Amino acid sequence: MNRLMWATLRRDLLLAVRNRTEVANRLLFFVLVAAVFPLGLDVERSLLQAIGPSVVWVAALLATVLSVDTMFRSDFDDGSLEQMALGPQPLTVLVTAKVAAHWLVTGLPLVVMSPLLGLFFNLPAHEIGILAITLLLGTPVLSLLGAVGVALTVGLRRGGVVLTLLLLPLYVPVLVFGANTVHLSGSGVDTTAPFYILGALLALAVTLAPPATAAALRISLN
Repeated sequence: MNRLMWATLRRDLLLAVRNRTEVANRLLFFVLVAAVFPLGLDVERSLLQAIGPSVVWVAALLATVLSVDTMFRSDFDDGSLEQMALGPQPLTVLVTAKVAAHWLVTGLPLVVMSPLLGLFFNLPAHEIGILAITLLLGTPVLSLLGAVGVALTVGLRRGGVVLTLLLLPLYVPVLVFGANTVHLSGSGVDTTAPFYILGALLALAVTLAPPATAAALRISLN
């Protein structure tokens, strides 16, 4: 089972490398959406610091929404997804590997780039660190929840709009706790509780999302 997961993960990462222009476009979109606010708004430094974490988190959310539809789309179009579902291997294992690959090529670069965007908003060093940690905990949740939404809409010819409407309400709690954790840190408030909540959301998503995605894929393929 572990060998199958690693093989699927390696395959998806190789496909991402071959389509590196698409991966770069997602990262560029994330940077541009977040960077346009300090460049385009003539506001005080204190206001930039106040809105910075929320803007970065919204940009990360939008970048994930734009990229998540590709998680199963190519496999569905060429018929390999149906072969995966009919095979003897657990579909949950394949789903977990594909979600991990999506996060590695989409979520992890967002985490790596977040300190640079924090500098755009004049965030203090400790807030930049908190921002990166919240994205490190929150972006996997976005990928896992996105996998469920994609699995439900992969069979639809124009599922992009439906997928967006389906995912945004699910993403709101992650957005709220992620951005508010940074705001609380800037106010000198203990951030242990928000971090525990983000960790709990991640644990729930890791536990529940793969089997839910596998079940949704079987429904969409029938």
